[in-house]
Amino acid sequence: MPLPELPDEAVEIGAVVADWRSAVRVSGRVLERSGAATPAYADEMVRMIEEHGPYVVIAPGLALAHARPGPAVLADGLAIVTLAEPVNFGHPHNDPVRVVLGLAIKSSDAHLAAVAELANVFNDSNAIQALADATTVAEVQAIMGGS
Repeated sequence: MPLPELPDEAVEIGAVVADWRSAVRVSGRVLERSGAATPAYADEMVRMIEEHGPYVVIAPGLALAHARPGPAVLADGLAIVTLAEPVNFGHPHNDPVRVVLGLAIKSSDAHLAAVAELANVFNDSNAIQALADATTVAEVQAIMGGS
């Protein structure tokens, strides 16, 4: 399964946030803006991290915010948010985070496939730094494999 399309409205560069919760909420707003999720999805993503800890910080500097498929997911979607200043999620090895990916997927099977596909993108250890340093939506889209 290929990753969801990454339209211009699914990218936010240089977001200014106070903490990890606001970083995750920005990714939720970007998913909402791109038509993938309702406002409730951001709350679900925050709740998952509050309940399960900073498991979403999957690599140094990178968080993959997501929640289970449900009524708050309108369509498969991916959001890329780069942060003006890094924030800590409380992960022992991978903090601070400079890039937050928001993932909304309608079915559980597709959710696992999308996470695996994202892992492939980030096998390139330079990808996170490149995303964090990107200054245009086109740069972000190119790093993520275009769309």
